[in-house]
Amino acid sequence: MQDITGQTTTGHTMIGVIGGSGVYQIDGLEGASWVTVTTPWGAPSDEILVGRLGGLPVAFLPRHGRGHVHSPSSVPYRANIDALKRIGCTDILAVSAVGSLREDRAPGEFVLVDQFIDRTFAREKSFFGEGLVGHVGFAHPTCARLGDAVAEAAQSAGITLHRGATYIAMEGPQFSTLAESRLYRQWGADVIGMTAMPEAKLAREAELCYASLAMVTDYDCWHPDHDAVDVAAVIATLTGNAAKARQVVAALPATLGASRAPCRCGCDQALQTALMTAPAKRDPKLVAKLDAVAGRLL
Repeated sequence: MQDITGQTTTGHTMIGVIGGSGVYQIDGLEGASWVTVTTPWGAPSDEILVGRLGGLPVAFLPRHGRGHVHSPSSVPYRANIDALKRIGCTDILAVSAVGSLREDRAPGEFVLVDQFIDRTFAREKSFFGEGLVGHVGFAHPTCARLGDAVAEAAQSAGITLHRGATYIAMEGPQFSTLAESRLYRQWGADVIGMTAMPEAKLAREAELCYASLAMVTDYDCWHPDHDAVDVAAVIATLTGNAAKARQVVAALPATLGASRAPCRCGCDQALQTALMTAPAKRDPKLVAKLDAVAGRLL
């Protein structure tokens, strides 16, 4: 398999970066160009910026599109993940803005998420369905191997990173009520956002290693000193966080490395026992749509 830059990806790393609110570009890409990728699931959020960073092929996709045109509910999550897999990505670093549900996760800080609670309800959450049923394991929804590399990249960039957090994904676009914010704290959630789901689920179905780097912008409304989320304040914090996030991305190729062994977490084999529908009963149209996501097995 080759990536869109013409490099052979078998046994080699290609990093996909999904930029969240405030992160609409990355710096230092050599030979960078915006390319259009067509998927069976529709158009991705935007064109994909491809190039090389630290010697590795990198693809950057702004989750909300340049100019922030997609709401959390309208982001074409399936098309985004398919497009990144289709052009050869092996590892996905997803950057997102979040509110903090913990006093010790302050605005301006970064959190490496490793668990999710999915409270979204208006989104397509799987590549599979009637005609080809698939169930992937999701007990550990992020890749610890990739997380190690992201943590090392943050350290080398001099950025404080809290490792380990539960992210509660709400539908939005409204922010939480006070009652909801208090409830989520009781559930043990650490941060709250609107975009990690179903993105992480779809990455697992596509057998991609996935890490979630959360940028804390506010304390949500539970905090006595922050009884409402102010968009202007969020944007001001995002401006500083976005530069730090790009520093992590810039340091990631050196910590991840070009040579790729099988993922110790099994992310790249997630579909091995997941497909339930007998081959003779599979819908040919759905099988055709899954050429990039599940082509290894189909």
